[in-house]
Parts: sequence; structure tokens; C-alpha cells
Amino acid sequence: MKLFKTTILTLALLATATTYAQEAEATSEETTEEPTFSVSGSIDTYYRSNREAPPTSFADLPGFALGMANIILSYEGEKHGFVADLVYGPRGEAAVFGSEGNGSSSIINQLYAYYNISDKFTLTLGNFNTFLGYEVIAPAANFNYSTSYMFSTGPFSHTGLKADIAISDDISFMAAIMNTTDETEYAETDETYFGLQLGLYGQYINLLSGDNYTQFDYTGGFNFSEKFYLGINATTTSLEGDAGFSGVALYPQLALSDSFSLGFRGELFSTSDGTAADDLDLNAFTITGSFSSGNLIIKPEFRIDTASSEIFGDTAALEDNISSFVLAAIYSF
Repeated sequence: MKLFKTTILTLALLATATTYAQEAEATSEETTEEPTFSVSGSIDTYYRSNREAPPTSFADLPGFALGMANIILSYEGEKHGFVADLVYGPRGEAAVFGSEGNGSSSIINQLYAYYNISDKFTLTLGNFNTFLGYEVIAPAANFNYSTSYMFSTGPFSHTGLKADIAISDDISFMAAIMNTTDETEYAETDETYFGLQLGLYGQYINLLSGDNYTQFDYTGGFNFSEKFYLGINATTTSLEGDAGFSGVALYPQLALSDSFSLGFRGELFSTSDGTAADDLDLNAFTITGSFSSGNLIIKPEFRIDTASSEIFGDTAALEDNISSFVLAAIYSF
């Protein structure tokens, strides 16, 4: 009887252990993330009422005009993956102006591979959009459809190696070594640029430094309520001699309903080539409505730019101010 009880108990323990192992294996299989391949992006098109546009990037063509088609191919594994971000159209051409290629390379907005050394440490190698500034190339990620002087003056993209470190949920650090700004395909010179970023509770302090070039940038924002957000961007750059540019912009945004928001951008910008006689001060005030229906966003926008010199318009009739109206449609997928 004792032997029988021991045998039954042993079989029961074996059965329990087997069941536990099977459940653990099943749980492990359920929690292991399978590699995923995805396609996303956006298209944008617009109407500009006036022929002349502010001297900033994108949305500068008259009448009914095209922005770009942006197609992002990405593969994400547990430890590594890649992103191939392709752009077609006038906005795309302007975004990759640093490309020397006349063929396929001229449509590459981003192209990089990454490796997750751990949950908190990622290495990225390739071409990636800049880490400085509030605005980005893809129109679906900006509230205002037209872009600021700070964004338009650059940089747009970098090619190099960067390391992202998540110190905690609210603190991050990034360090990068790169080609000269906007040399997207290869290093045309021996110059090397360095980038640093410190993220603190949603506020980012950025540094870009290279051959006679230094740029400090602050990008951040604050949610004052569920409906009101204030974005902030400030930057200053010094080049060789006393040349450089600097600016500051505020981006208050108010959600008036689930489908409609109203946003404003007020920007002060100045640039100099090192001589006081050629210093230029610019002010730009933009109000943008954003109506969304599913993946479609309609943006009516009115903008007024003023300058300390007469730079707007054609050479026959230059003025120190310009007003413009744009109606844009953006579809994300």
C-alpha cells in the first residue's frame, strides 16, 4: 500500500510538472513578439490663393498644388529592424535636397537599421531625420501646414551612428556621430558632426556641432488641460565669424471638439551673415484650423509674415510683408 501511494504521488507530481511546463511554454510563446512588417505613410495636396509664398520650405507653389506621397516600410523584430522612408513629389524633393543622386537615392527621406542591445539601449546606423526642432518633414505630424523659418533653415536629416539610452520613463539621452548636415548619401568631406540630446519629462535640449558650426536647440511643450497644449521651440546657431541665425516660436493648440482643433504659431527669427548691414529680422504669425474625419485631415491656414527689409514678392515690387492663405488635405495610412 505504501509503495502504491508513493507511485501515485510520484505520477501526480510528474503530471503537475508536465502541465506547468506546457503552460509556461505556451505563455512564453504567447508573450514572444513575432517580427512584424508594416507599410504606413501619408499623402498631401493643397491650394494656395496667392502666387507669392513666404521663403520657407514646402507649401510654396501657387494654385492647386501637390505636396508629396510618403511611404514608410518598416520591419520590427525583438532585437533589430529597419526603416525605409520614401518620398515622392515637390515636398519630397525639397526634403532631400542634400541628395546628390538623380535616381533612386533622391527619394530616400530616411534609411536606417537599428539594434536593441537592451530595452533601454538602441543603436541606429543610417540616414535619419534631425532630432532638433519642433516641426518635421511629414505634414501629418505637424499641426501647421506651412513650416517655420527655424525648421526651413535646417537641418533636415543626418547620416551617421547614434545611440539612444532610456535612463528612466522620463529621462533619456542620445549621442550621435554624423556626416556634415544634410549630406545624406555619403561623406563628401572629412568633416564630422556630433549630436547630443537630453530629454527631461517631455522637454528636449539639443546640441549639434561640427566644422565652425554650433547649434543649441530647445524643443518641448506642456499640456495645460485635456484640450489645451502649448508647444515651444527655441534655437540659436553660430557659424564662422559672427554669422548665424536664431529664433523662438510658440505653438498654442486648442481642441474645440473631437474633430476640430485650432492652432497658432508665433515665430520671431533673425539671421546674419556676419555684417550688421545684412542682418534680417522676420516675424511670422500663422493660424491653422484642423478638421479630422477618420484618416483625413483638412487644414485651412492664414499666415502673415513681416521683415525688417523688403524681401517679399518679385523683384519688380518687393515689400516688407506678405499674407497668404492655404487649404490643405492630408491623408494618413
